[in-house]
Amino acid sequence: MIPVTVLKDQTVALFGLGGSGLATAEALQAGGAHVVAYDDSERARLKAAEAGITVQDLREMDWSSVQALILAPGVPLTHPEPHWSVRLAQAHGVEIIGDIELFCRQRTATARRAPFVAITGTNGKSTTTALISHILRVAGRDVQMGGNIGTALLSLAPPKAGRVHVVECSSYQIDLAPGLDPTVGVMLNITPDHLDRHGTLEHYAAVKERLVRGVESDGTAVIGVDDDFSAAMADRAEQAGQYVVRLSMRRPLADGIWREGETLVVSEGGAERFRLNLAGIGALRGVHNAQNAAAAYATARALGVAPEIIAAAMTRFPGLAHRMEEVGHKGPVLFINDSKATNADATERALLSFEDIFWIAGGKPKAGGIAPLAPFFSRVRKAYLIGDAAQDFAATLGGAVPHEQNGTLDAALASALKDAEASGLSHPVVLLSPACASFDQFANFEVRGDAFCDLVKQIPGVNARERARH
Repeated sequence: MIPVTVLKDQTVALFGLGGSGLATAEALQAGGAHVVAYDDSERARLKAAEAGITVQDLREMDWSSVQALILAPGVPLTHPEPHWSVRLAQAHGVEIIGDIELFCRQRTATARRAPFVAITGTNGKSTTTALISHILRVAGRDVQMGGNIGTALLSLAPPKAGRVHVVECSSYQIDLAPGLDPTVGVMLNITPDHLDRHGTLEHYAAVKERLVRGVESDGTAVIGVDDDFSAAMADRAEQAGQYVVRLSMRRPLADGIWREGETLVVSEGGAERFRLNLAGIGALRGVHNAQNAAAAYATARALGVAPEIIAAAMTRFPGLAHRMEEVGHKGPVLFINDSKATNADATERALLSFEDIFWIAGGKPKAGGIAPLAPFFSRVRKAYLIGDAAQDFAATLGGAVPHEQNGTLDAALASALKDAEASGLSHPVVLLSPACASFDQFANFEVRGDAFCDLVKQIPGVNARERARH
C-alpha cells in the first residue's frame, strides 16, 4: 500500500467503492486523512464499512470542511452528465481528483526522483505496460505495475529511489489527474472510443494529451505518430521543449523507431542505430504489437536499459491473458484467445495477424458492428457467430464469408475445430476475437476468455500453453 500522507488530518469525500476506490480509501486512511465514502451499491458500502471505512451518504455531509472529492474513474465527471457527487463538489468549490493524482502528489512529497512511467492510448496500453514491466524486471529493476491494467495503483509498494512504477492510464483516470507528471509518458494512438464519457473525439484526445504534456522537464515523451491526433501531440510536445521519441509502423523516420517488416529500426539524426527483430515472438505478433514493442523499447532506453538486454527480454515476453493469447495447439490448429477485443478496431489487429482464420465473433454489439472489418474478410475461412450480435453479424458477412450462427461459445468452438481440422491447411487458426462486449452471456471479457481457454483445454489431444498473466 502507498499511504497517502499529503492529505493527513484533512476531510476527504470519496465516491465509488469498487476495487480502486476501496484501495484509495484505505491508502488515505493509512496516511492520516479522515475519509467519508459512499457508493450507490449497498454491497460496496457494506464491504467498505467492514474494512473500517466511514460510509455516509455524501448528500448528507457537511461539505464546508471537505478538502477534496476523490472520484473513482468509472464515475462520470463530465459526460453524459456529471454524477451527483461531482455536482455537489463543484457547488462547494471542492477539487475533484482520482487515485493517480494522489500518487503523483505523494511521489512529489516523498520520492520526487523515483522513476514513473505512464502509458495511455486507445489500444495497446495493457500489453505495452506489461512489456515495459517485463523488460525492466529482466534488467534487474525494482518494478511496480498497476493502474488500469488491473491492480489498483495505491495498493502497490510506495515510491522510493530506484523503484519504477509502470502505470497504465485510461482517459477516465487522466481526467482526474491534473498533476500527472511521469518521467516517461507513452501515447500510443487515438481512435474513437469512450465518446459517451468525453462527448467528442477532440475532447477525448485532449484528455489523453495531458499525459504527455505533463512529462517532467528532463523526461521523455514516447508518441506513436500514425494518426493525426497523436502526430499533432508529438509536434506540440517538441515545440514546448520536451524530448520526444516518435514511433511509426507505416513509414521510415529520420529520428525515432519505425517498422520494416518484422524488424524495428531505431534511427537518430538520419542514421540507423539499432535493429530489433520481432520475428518468432508469438506474444508480439502483428503490426499493433510492433508498435507496443517500439514504445517499450523507447521507454526502457529512456530508463537506461541497454538495447541488447531489451531485445533478449522481448523474446521471453509471455504476453497477457485475453490479448492475442496463444492457448495451445491440436496438431496444426492454433487456438487464440483475443477476448479483450471488444470492438471492431481491436479485432482488426487480430485479423491482420493471421491467415486461414476460423473466427468466433459476437456478443453484445457495439456501434458499427463488424462492417469496418470488411477489408479483412478474405483472411477468414469461416465465421462462427455467438450472442446477441449473431444475426446482425450474419447479415454483414452475407456471401463474403461462410458463416453459421452457433449461439454459444462452446458450440462455436466445437464447429470451428471440426472445420479447421478438416480444412487440410498448414496453419489454421481458431480465433476468439468477438468485436463485442461480453455482457449478454458473460460478466466481463476475462470470464469469456477464461471460458474459451477452459473449453480448449478439455479438447482431447490439445497441447495447452501455460496461461499468460492477467
